[in-house]
Amino acid sequence: MNKQILEYPLFALGFRAFFALAGLFALILIALWSSIYKGVIITDNYYPVVYWHAHEMLLGYSMAVIAGFLLTAVKNWTSIQTLQGNKLFGLCLLWVYGRIVPFYSELIPDELIALVDFSFLPILAYFIAQPIIKSGNLKNLFFIVLLLVMAFGNACIHAEILGFYEGSAELGLDLVVAIIVMIILIIAGRVFPFFTERGLSGVMAIRNPVLDQLAVAASILTFILLIFNVNGLILTIAAFVAVAANVFRVAGWYERRVWYVPLLWVLYLGYGWIIVGFVFVGLASLGIVPASVATHAFTVGGIGVLTLGMMARVSLGHTGRAMKASNTIALAFVLINFAALFRVLIPALMPAWYSHFLVVSVYCWLAAFSLFVYVYTPVLSSLRIDGKEG
Repeated sequence: MNKQILEYPLFALGFRAFFALAGLFALILIALWSSIYKGVIITDNYYPVVYWHAHEMLLGYSMAVIAGFLLTAVKNWTSIQTLQGNKLFGLCLLWVYGRIVPFYSELIPDELIALVDFSFLPILAYFIAQPIIKSGNLKNLFFIVLLLVMAFGNACIHAEILGFYEGSAELGLDLVVAIIVMIILIIAGRVFPFFTERGLSGVMAIRNPVLDQLAVAASILTFILLIFNVNGLILTIAAFVAVAANVFRVAGWYERRVWYVPLLWVLYLGYGWIIVGFVFVGLASLGIVPASVATHAFTVGGIGVLTLGMMARVSLGHTGRAMKASNTIALAFVLINFAALFRVLIPALMPAWYSHFLVVSVYCWLAAFSLFVYVYTPVLSSLRIDGKEG
């Protein structure tokens, strides 16, 4: 029987299913983590609690957004259809299983739990590599390399939990954060100038390949030093070079009118949080602030804000809708930035009130993604309004 079992718009293209999953699990994962953190819920889990939270937000939520984006972008780059229908449903189901099976650690062998979670990234890389290679679009194969490096980072996390290597989980988490930020910086160089020009009439964004390369290279160097635990003045210098290079890079694309367009200012603020992350890396290296402040600037700020903004924009563009955020989604963009503000900057200034600010951050995050799910579930699950496929 050749007919697709799942002929729903939700499985017509990668961004639809994975963005819907990302929005839903952004709510579930944070609500559950908050309850566990407060002691309201006690669960048996394959992961230690701190590792579970970090793993799920990075290799669960963030990876769903990246998967949806790449499966959609690769179709545009190669003009070859990527996963849809039954195969896309199967990949989504594998991702969902990776989120669920750790809670059945008393019933399922740890090795099987690790295998279910680990297998997602290599399989995603395989399906993305196929159209890239077939089309000869080899310049984009480095995304496959980045996915496989993330898979290695995930393997490091599981290696410690399974008792193979002590201390490898921290290495794996640091590596995954670094790769996600690198993907963001690379994609930003491709789409920020274009989005700015499309969103603002009469604007010509300045593209500077030298600055692009310097910003990415300085960021990579900073993360390498972090991963190898090189602290002190060397790391501080590298971090502030990354700050300067990324500031000058963004300055070439920036136009003050972006503040009138929510779909633009949310992306620039997200990039700004990544720059703030590098600032805090430099300060943490000198012992001025805790290293966790930098980590959450990259994750809650950079990754959280940018992924929400990109999902909102991509979903509109690829369903044939006007590139204009509703007031509801503009409010969601404000709330996600408040979530970062109360998780990163304000606790750094007033650490004694950390637990109170954490609660505010959680509620802002949940409110932001509740609005996203409410507005975008109908968008992602219905046919394109222009009658085209996808």
